[in-house]
Amino acid sequence: MSSGSHVVAIVNQKGGVGKTTTAVNLAASVAASERPTLLVDIDPQANATSAYTTIGPERHIYDALVGERALKELTLATELPALDLLPSGRDLYGAEVELVATDGREQRLQSVLADCRGDYQTIVIDCPPSLGLLTLNALVAADSIIVPLQCEYYALEGLAGLLETVELVRGKLNPSLVLLGIVLTMVDRRNNLSRQVEAEVRQHFGERVFDHEIPRNVRLSEAPSHGKPILLYDATSKGALAYLRLAEEVLAAMEEHDRGGDSTGTPTPITSEEHS
Repeated sequence: MSSGSHVVAIVNQKGGVGKTTTAVNLAASVAASERPTLLVDIDPQANATSAYTTIGPERHIYDALVGERALKELTLATELPALDLLPSGRDLYGAEVELVATDGREQRLQSVLADCRGDYQTIVIDCPPSLGLLTLNALVAADSIIVPLQCEYYALEGLAGLLETVELVRGKLNPSLVLLGIVLTMVDRRNNLSRQVEAEVRQHFGERVFDHEIPRNVRLSEAPSHGKPILLYDATSKGALAYLRLAEEVLAAMEEHDRGGDSTGTPTPITSEEHS
């Protein structure tokens, strides 16, 4: 791991699983502990960016990836003193095409973040809902990944493809990449199906699933329209409290990983064979 920080990518190529909600609110919850944190939005939809500002920035991560601007020129302060944002924008849609013919195209984000890893203890990357070049850049730049998994019927659909991609990245580009954990999202304990899916995921993946889960919560859904993470929109809501508890568990897992862990406690890679 590079100096002074832990980079975690929030990744799932399936849309609508709470990926950006998790990236936005996990970053805020970690920063609330006064831990210097950077949220990197590498999704061209820029939803993580709009969760912190209602005004789209003129310059954003695209300019860093193509080498036109230094990262420190692009980061924005947020209402949380310990949290900065590296915003995204629609220009990023063209980045995958532009970078295809570029040397070291998979390492562009890694190179961009190298200049700031000493400034932040935690860097959270919100990935696009795809397994394209931008997500690949995030996987190469990251020390670990967190996979949000919604408690719905098709929860595990597409997961095998993600696991295969992670293994390919480990084998060729980032051998130190590990799964920090799977976080269950959109949990509704009043719903039998939700409880059944949770039981199946926990039985299948065991300790790889975080103990703390994210419930369905109206306030979580409302917060982005106000340009705020849930902590700044309604700090007493069930959603806010859930992300604060998850952040504590995530930080503990990061610290275990960064210490080198032990034979039972170190986060380990996931493989496609585990989901067969």
